[in-house]
Amino acid sequence: MLFFGDSRIASSPASKIYNREGNSAPYRLEFRRYSTFVRISNPIIHNLVRFRGGNEMIAASKLWTLARISLLAVSLFLFSGCSAVHQADSDLHMDHSGSGTSSEASPDSDTNQDWAKQRLAKSTRHQEWVKIKYKPASGKAEREVSAFVVYPEVKTKAMAVVVIHEIFGMSDWVQSLTDQLAEAGYVAIAPDLLSGMGPNGGGTSDVATGGSTAIGAAIRDLPPDQITADLNAVADYVSKLPASNGTVATAGFCWGGGQTFSYATNNQKLKAAFVFYGNPPLTGQPPALPVDKNALARIAAPVYGFYAANDARINATVPATVEAMKELKKSYDPVTYEGAGHGFMRAGDAPEPVAPVAKGNADADKLAMDIYQKALTSYKANKKARDEAWIRWRAILAKI
Repeated sequence: MLFFGDSRIASSPASKIYNREGNSAPYRLEFRRYSTFVRISNPIIHNLVRFRGGNEMIAASKLWTLARISLLAVSLFLFSGCSAVHQADSDLHMDHSGSGTSSEASPDSDTNQDWAKQRLAKSTRHQEWVKIKYKPASGKAEREVSAFVVYPEVKTKAMAVVVIHEIFGMSDWVQSLTDQLAEAGYVAIAPDLLSGMGPNGGGTSDVATGGSTAIGAAIRDLPPDQITADLNAVADYVSKLPASNGTVATAGFCWGGGQTFSYATNNQKLKAAFVFYGNPPLTGQPPALPVDKNALARIAAPVYGFYAANDARINATVPATVEAMKELKKSYDPVTYEGAGHGFMRAGDAPEPVAPVAKGNADADKLAMDIYQKALTSYKANKKARDEAWIRWRAILAKI
């Protein structure tokens, strides 16, 4: 079986392939990407692979080399901040809310951000999952939101930060980021905005059981009023915790960055809104990019933007936002990080790419090394941006 990072790549719905447990099962073409470097796990070369109809064939090493070269080339398109599928859907949803993005979104299984999970497991800070119940203004039945809370190890009460997840839902990285905020001295809480949206009434992991497109589709279909109500309930909950000093800021990434901007228009009690590569409220779809000035006029908190230089899709919204916020006399401070790509806070938090081991095939080895060098360059730029963004973020938080 072939693996790119944490992606599984297969073809031909009529075939069978051996999985990691040694079992064979039908498979289909599917891309799932959680890391920014390339790793290929050698399949069972020279072993028997069975196809329907009883035919048998032996996978020759030359054929494997050619396949590896082709797939390595394809990998160049799979490891930017968002996948090609993700980008293709952006024409319809500027905030990454299209169903097509969810091929990357499955939060379950051993293929998910293990590095983030391991970091989280090593934390000494108190972490807990809570269920926040509230009655929607619409008068419908009581709603329950699951949220991940991490407490700082400090003597005094601290400000709270509400973390709004990416298009991928409640991931291991989001939980790790929440823990890192607590490490910086803040009560951090990350709600799973897909709570109750799964087929069994669960959140992100339950939604993911619906297939590779389920999470993106579910996030796309979240009612805006429900998102606001969920965030209001979470902000109210965390502000009243004994460890909280009552002040609340919010921060979001990718889809969550756009939601952070929108939420700032709906909650005038926020002390700050940190938008990481997310778009502002818009009144329409691309290519016009009309900024919603009526919504921006309701913002009371300062908005801080963190943008990647290599993210034209999101950056196209910044000039109009700067102009609108200035006209409305609102505080908006965008900073663009050179060399970084969309999703750099996550990409720069991941482990550094590992250099390929020479296999003795000059062409294949050169191609693998070229790809590695490109991945390494991208990683270093994202890590630099991530580190600089963290310094800026902490400095701003310390002044609130």
